[in-house]
Order: sequence, then C-alpha cells, then structure tokens
Amino acid sequence: MADGANLRLIDHHCHGLVQRDLAEDEFQALLTEASGPSVSAFDSRIGLAVRRWCAPVLDLPAHAPVDEYLARRASLGYAEVDARFMAAAGLSALCVDTGYVPEPISTPESLAASIDGSTYEIVRLEQVAEDLYGQVDATGFADAFQAALRQRTERAVGVKSIAAYRVGLDLDPVRPSTSDVVSAAWRWLSGGRRMADPVLQRFLIWCAVDRGLPIQFHVGLGDSDVDMKSGDPLLLMPLLRAVEPTGVPVMLLHNYPFHRHAGYLAQVFGNVYVDVGLATHNLGDRSRVLIEETLELAPFGKFLFSSDAFGLSELYYLSATLFRRGVSAVLEAGVSAGSWTAADADRLADMVGSGNATRVYGLGDGGFRQTA
Repeated sequence: MADGANLRLIDHHCHGLVQRDLAEDEFQALLTEASGPSVSAFDSRIGLAVRRWCAPVLDLPAHAPVDEYLARRASLGYAEVDARFMAAAGLSALCVDTGYVPEPISTPESLAASIDGSTYEIVRLEQVAEDLYGQVDATGFADAFQAALRQRTERAVGVKSIAAYRVGLDLDPVRPSTSDVVSAAWRWLSGGRRMADPVLQRFLIWCAVDRGLPIQFHVGLGDSDVDMKSGDPLLLMPLLRAVEPTGVPVMLLHNYPFHRHAGYLAQVFGNVYVDVGLATHNLGDRSRVLIEETLELAPFGKFLFSSDAFGLSELYYLSATLFRRGVSAVLEAGVSAGSWTAADADRLADMVGSGNATRVYGLGDGGFRQTA
C-alpha cells in the first residue's frame, strides 16, 4: 500500500487541550485513565510509547529518559509543545466533544488554528440537560431540553451520550412516555445536578434520534468512575434494533476490552460504526493487535479513527502515529498473504482514515477553520 505514515486522518472524537504548563504529577494524571496512580505512568505501555514516539518531536532522542522529556517539555512551554504535536499529528479535521470542561481548555475554534483543516462540534447530551437544572420544573423539562438541543446542535455534526457512566448501557429500548419523563425529571430536579436516571437517559437519546445527527456512545474503557461490567456494547442490542429503522448512525467509541463485540455489532447493524479511541494510545505498541482484532468482523467501511485526546497534545500525536502504523501493518500483512491487493489496501486505508468520517458526519462546509 501507499505510505501509511501520510494516511489522511479525521479524528471523529476528541477534546480540548489544557491551556497552561503542567507539573509532573499533573502530566502523569492526564496521561492515563488512572484516578491516582501509585506507580509512574511512564512505566506502562503508554509511557514507553511517549518516550519512543513523542520525544523526537521535542528534539530529543527516541527513548529519552523521563526527566529529560519533562524538562524539555517545561522549557518549551505548553503553547510550543501543542503547536509541535498538533502539526506533527497531521490531522485534517477534528470532531470535538465540548461536554467535558473541568478547567479552561481549547475550543473547537481555537483548535482549528492548530491543524491544516476544519474542526466541528460534538454536543454532549447530558451537558445540555444539566444546564437546565434549576431553570425549569419537571413538567417543562422535556420541551425545554428539546429546544435547547435544537439550538446547541445548529452547527454541530453529532451528539454524544455518556449513559455508560451514568446508568450503564442496558437501556430499555422503548421511547419513554410523557408522564414517565415528568416523573423522572421530578426525581432528578429534587436531587443533585448530575443526571443519572435511566428514563431520562433514554429520553435524551430518543431526542437525539429525532435530530437525525450521529450519536456517539462511550463504551468500555474509561476512568474509575465508569462501571465496566455495564459498559459492554452488546447490552445496547435492544436499543440498536429500535434505532436502526431510523437510519441514524450510532458511533461506538473506544470499546476496549469489548472491541470484538463492537466489531460484531458494526457488522450486523447497518447504522453502527466503531473505533478503538483512547485504547490506541493506552495500548502503545499493542495497538496494532487491537486494530486487527476489531477488524475481524467490523467492515472497513464501519471503522473510524479517533484519539479521545484530552488535555495533552501528545495524545493526539501518539494516537495518530500508532493508528497509522497499526492500520498499515494490518493491511500490508493482508497484501503479503494474498488476502487482498495493494489497490484494495489503499482504498480501505482511505476509508478508515477519513472517508468513513466524512461520509457519516457529512463533513464539509460549516466547520471552524483557521483565519488569517
């Protein structure tokens, strides 16, 4: 196949970057999903991958010692570090989830200045709902949410559900009734701002289906707040059956360690798509195996690239590098084995790198672009 190192990539799920310099413990906290690692994150596959692949971008030799890497990063400052890694990642478009902002981070507009391409917004359903907390009563919640969702998604290319974090993926597929939504809204509004009601989660999802935009679902791998046993995408099968006739695309994010399950769902449901998201950089040199196993059943036309990068620009670069290497290795092995031709490999690489994302999200005009 053609040079995989130059494969055009669209990152269909990512986040903003922290806009300040970081202490060592803060850097390590953003490097993995650990809530408070008791050992160095650099003594893991992702840490070793940072030293191997990221160090040269900062003018250090590959496998530079941790202290040298962190010192060099600090001396350059976060703005220069981000500029280097975003340029080196070579991404042509970003679909940015704006729903998680624990501190000031870069916006889709500001990220557009860091890539040679466009950025687009992914709206988080729970954020739209929780912004209404204290502003509406239970009877007015449904109409207020639908109006807010229409407004928030005027320029967005998709929405995201974090039901996996809040209630798990074993969701009743039936659209909740008006009375059920009112009762659930009353329970929610009588408690805390965090929405963790299964009826309301279903309501948000069906409102998103009505909007017709691709719906991203967090699946599997996440921080310690997620209940992994409730994050298997197979639990979504009843809901997927209910949504499939609408034709609305369902995007299963991350999926590890359920990536083979997700690949099966992408094969059997016409509107289901998958990626391996943040598992790409977390697995480091094992990311090729992850990609290969996902593609055992997932059609190439249903597989996309995402980084789920948050906070650190290294995660954008590392995910892009490892994904390109993994996809190239899988496709080149198939050519060598006679499983497909070199022309097939080039075509399939274009699909997973950018073609599928362009098609599913309808990317084109309407994104944020760098201005002179």
